[in-house]
Amino acid sequence: MSHALTMNRPLRIGAHGADRWSVDGTPVDCVYIAIHKLCGDLPALVVSGINKGANLGDDVFYSGTVGAAREAALNGIASLAVSLDLTENPDEVHFETAGSIAADVVDRMLSKPIPAGCFLNLNVPNRPLSAIEGLVVCPLGQRHYEPLVEEHIDPRGKPYFWIGGEPVGEKMAADSDGNWVSRGYATLTPLGLDNTSKVHLDDTKQWVPSAFRRST
Repeated sequence: MSHALTMNRPLRIGAHGADRWSVDGTPVDCVYIAIHKLCGDLPALVVSGINKGANLGDDVFYSGTVGAAREAALNGIASLAVSLDLTENPDEVHFETAGSIAADVVDRMLSKPIPAGCFLNLNVPNRPLSAIEGLVVCPLGQRHYEPLVEEHIDPRGKPYFWIGGEPVGEKMAADSDGNWVSRGYATLTPLGLDNTSKVHLDDTKQWVPSAFRRST
């Protein structure tokens, strides 16, 4: 779902007891409606997840879990995205491990707020808490997937397609989030809100002909 907002249909809110709601939209819809409609005051913190599956490396561009945390950060609210990597033992899901580590991170975020302009992405191996090697603060890696477009024919003779292949092994850099998670560590990565590639600004100015540029 990435950072998708639902703009082409009405959204429905379900009530589930005192101060508990669900929204039949995207993760970002949930945060948007919560902070602009349901909450009387802005929350101190937004936690998105626990996602059933990792959000490592390039996944952050596609993830609705990360998108919801980003939406909170764009509105000035400290936020955390939490995901559980299911590479190990997918039939025995340890949400309690991710929940315990996330709770510790939340306690730290509340006692010592993170800097403005960023939010946190937490990935946890699918193991009992006692088997987690530790928590590492590290950068994103590059997570590659097999390119896949499968074509099939529906019962009415029209083609339809499935896209998206499996991850291509462990090719992530040694200090990246994916590599640490594969070794049994939980990872915490600060993500920014400014997508400008500042290191390329000067090169881009030189690349664009001066006749096209406004002089400064």
